[in-house]
Amino acid sequence: MSDMQKTLQEQVTLSGIGLHTGKEVKLTIKPAKENTGFVFVRTDLEGHPQVEADVNYVVATERGTTLEKLGVKINTCEHLLAALVGCDIDNAMLEMDASEPPILDGSSKFFVEAIESVGVVEQSVAREYLVVKEVLSYSDPVTGSEITIIPSDNYEITTMVDFGTKVLGTQNATLKNISEFKEEISSARTFSFLHELEMLLDHGLIKGGDISNAIVYVDKDLTPETTEKLKKAFGKDNVSIRPNGILDNLTLNYPNEAARHKLLDVIGDLALAGVKIKGKVIANKPGHFVNTQFAKKLNRQWKLQKKKNVPDFDLTKEPVFDINGIMKLMPHRPPFLLIDKILELSDSHVVGLKNVTMNEPFFVGHFPKEPVMPGVLQVEALAQTGGILVLASVPDPENYSTYFIKIDKVKFKRKVVPGDTMIFKIELIEPIRRGIVHMQGYGYVGDTVAVEAELMAQVAKIKVD
Repeated sequence: MSDMQKTLQEQVTLSGIGLHTGKEVKLTIKPAKENTGFVFVRTDLEGHPQVEADVNYVVATERGTTLEKLGVKINTCEHLLAALVGCDIDNAMLEMDASEPPILDGSSKFFVEAIESVGVVEQSVAREYLVVKEVLSYSDPVTGSEITIIPSDNYEITTMVDFGTKVLGTQNATLKNISEFKEEISSARTFSFLHELEMLLDHGLIKGGDISNAIVYVDKDLTPETTEKLKKAFGKDNVSIRPNGILDNLTLNYPNEAARHKLLDVIGDLALAGVKIKGKVIANKPGHFVNTQFAKKLNRQWKLQKKKNVPDFDLTKEPVFDINGIMKLMPHRPPFLLIDKILELSDSHVVGLKNVTMNEPFFVGHFPKEPVMPGVLQVEALAQTGGILVLASVPDPENYSTYFIKIDKVKFKRKVVPGDTMIFKIELIEPIRRGIVHMQGYGYVGDTVAVEAELMAQVAKIKVD
């Protein structure tokens, strides 16, 4: 899959009934600019208030995930969000003239087909990912539900469900890659047990359902009283039980459709974390409460990752430049050459590495009994890394030098000592103009920022007499 953000090529509209509200609703999915995410717009309310698909707005998780912002609610958002993620979309405006998207057939199938009918377009900003580097878990001791995520190059999900009933029993479902969502998961429909359905009907909580958009597993005797209740609710002349224990008028799309739908719900709920995920999710007895609590945990992890801004790199890969390549570009030489490798290089950023060893000449006097790398040399190392970003862009780097103009907002956040490996990440704050380079630099040891600074430099041609 592409690493650029995506949105819809043009808008598309669907209409239907909300499952819990029973209200007619028109949903229009519109393209959105980069870094928008998914935003619900209530066109039926004054001022067309917006509610971002953000886990911090979750207010209820009974029978679906409900968002609320400043009194404006969005009900049962998970099937639509799962379709957007499954179609590899990053940004969309979701206009609705009611609080709940149409339930349609109880799956994500028709949302996916609508999106595919207008097409998906690549945008000009790169995606950001929550890259899972350590095992994270959330468990609910009351229900025994647990979700864990482990490192993986792809977004993978496995769900394991056990409802403790003979009619459904234990089921598992797995999605190896989100690109398989349409074929494997999108048409898995929502489901309910008969005892739950009866309770919801008695309390007026399921107004838009019929036998075509919810699988009903019959886990109790179908009494004449219950039969009449269902006939009235669904507008049917008769209802009966199929041999596989579900109500009639509906055929299962998959033997493990319940587990697949739970997987669909996990994708939709974890979309509320607000970032694409690289990791393998293992969900045991998932539900909207545990899903959204886990999404909150992922959201916090993502914010921490962004705050630290730690570059994700692989030390086993071939460097862009080794020390010999660096010396071809840079005029600096040991002992004043303070970078050993360049790991990444683009038009707007560079990542470099320095192995700090006791052999550094400055450790002789700074300080002999407790050697610490001088802060000014850390800043110099940042500047040299930034110099690579500039000099690699000119055809004759040997004829140019970079000179400091300004250093600003310098912070030192931890000691750097022999044995540390420093990673330097430099990003352009603005494009290079007339030889002036304005950069933001960070130096890391592990996943901790050791130094940061805003740097400005002048690239000048070396004068030859």
